Amino acid sequence: MPESMLRRVLRYRSHYFLAKGIHANTVAAEFLEHSNEELLHVDWLAARIVQLGGEPDFSPQGVIERGQSVFGTAQNLYEMIKENLIEERVAIDHYKELLLFIGDDDPTSSALIQNILQTEEEHADELASLLWGLPEQHN
Repeated sequence: MPESMLRRVLRYRSHYFLAKGIHANTVAAEFLEHSNEELLHVDWLAARIVQLGGEPDFSPQGVIERGQSVFGTAQNLYEMIKENLIEERVAIDHYKELLLFIGDDDPTSSALIQNILQTEEEHADELASLLWGLPEQHN
């Protein structure tokens, strides 16, 4: 799971640096904030994996092989926001499925996932708000 999150961290960070145009400062700031929050989620999950006796895999190969998130090819702000919104919605669905899978078996992990899910839902709302009214081909 940290693999997909690391891809989101890197995609947001890339978009932060590549954002251009009249709305770039506002959107880039949001990308940077989301990147930092995703990295915090990676840290939380890695710590929980260690608590459960596992070892988180941060190897580049692991990120490539097991990451569910797509890095993306956005060329403008509209596409960047849309890419990130789609990936946030995929993550939301994944965390909801994970909560169903865990059930009542691990309350600590469930609480952690619920906290992350709440942030992902906030990210999706923020991105949808940014996307609304922005011209599709705005650079």
